[in-house]
Amino acid sequence: MKRWVGWRKKLIFFALLPAVCIGLTTCGGGGSSSSSSSPPPPVSNSQPIEVDLGPANNYVNGLFTSVTVCAPGTSNCQTIPDVLVDTGSEGLRLLSSAVTLSLPAETDGNSNDLQECMSFADGSYLWGPVATADVQLAGEKASSVPIQIVSANPSYAVPSQCTSGGGSNENTVASLGANGILGIGNFRHDCGTACTSSSTAPALYYLCPNSVCGAVTVGLTAQVQNPVWLFSRDNNGVLISLPSVSATGAPTVAGTLIFGIGTQSDNALGSAVIYTTDSSGNFQATYNGIAYSNSYIDSGSNALYFLDHNTLGIPDCSDNPGWYCPSSTVSYTVTNTGLNGATGPVSFNIANADSLFSSNGGNNAAFNDLGGDSGTSTSSDYFDFGIPFFYGRNVFVGINGQPGPNGSVGPYWAY
Repeated sequence: MKRWVGWRKKLIFFALLPAVCIGLTTCGGGGSSSSSSSPPPPVSNSQPIEVDLGPANNYVNGLFTSVTVCAPGTSNCQTIPDVLVDTGSEGLRLLSSAVTLSLPAETDGNSNDLQECMSFADGSYLWGPVATADVQLAGEKASSVPIQIVSANPSYAVPSQCTSGGGSNENTVASLGANGILGIGNFRHDCGTACTSSSTAPALYYLCPNSVCGAVTVGLTAQVQNPVWLFSRDNNGVLISLPSVSATGAPTVAGTLIFGIGTQSDNALGSAVIYTTDSSGNFQATYNGIAYSNSYIDSGSNALYFLDHNTLGIPDCSDNPGWYCPSSTVSYTVTNTGLNGATGPVSFNIANADSLFSSNGGNNAAFNDLGGDSGTSTSSDYFDFGIPFFYGRNVFVGINGQPGPNGSVGPYWAY
């Protein structure tokens, strides 16, 4: 079964970059929220999501939805199914094999196409050009959004900075396990102001004049962006609602993705507690008296990833290293604390992954007690609350700089 740790722990390669800027006269500028004092009439702000094995039939705890993209300003549209819903990243990324539309490229003043590399902790990566599309989700629409098209057959050789992790390009359904990734995390942009300055920019965006690719700085408006903050309303965050799952799992689980927080009757915070985060979307999780300050919630992670088998005193699976395989189900309690001082316990179980994967003839996709290690006892400094955390909860994701209910401003989690 596919093991996927979400994007929050992606690798980025820092380097001093040339002062080339795409998208703005000066790279320090940026967009602003499209909210106004006279919001437009309410629209449908919810759409179905489902946990299933995905288009490659190998993705446990994969949360998928459909996304409609259109050539900007036209009715020439395409709905793409089986897109992974990921609160651990920002921006829409689609496999080129899934896109039949012709979408305009993001370019510099010399008509060089902007390329992007997203690298992950396991060394794998996504490489391909940045294009512009109108993005439609439920009744919401974001116009002229920069998105990434992950190239099945790249036009340019992938830069060494992108491949240095030693992994493969996740540019097929078989390798990615999805037709794309819908990043609806805590932030507006996938890089933000770090990519607008040559002194801080990671090697994330590239130009390839004369077919030689080099990393460049990129203004905010040309960066791949979380489409939710570009909606005309319901643009301050999202709510993911999934029902509970039994300890033995389920073949599929149907839920709802709702846009906006406190903007309509279906997305009120209710009794949910707000946990504000740092500039990376992280908060503190405390276990056995040790605080892990880089913890986060991530629907793009298909398990609860935390600590390592030596620290916990339970074995990894001998045939599936990285998954936990205790002889019997083990219970844990962690205390989460936001930067605002909000605190509360989270209890969960970890079962034997081999037993879970073989249950129901191997046809179950949804498990609330699936876990794996996040590193070693010396390198693991976080709890990654993946999809099992979402079952039986309403989980809110507040976007940075966007005002929410009760005077709240993102970034925050609430549940």
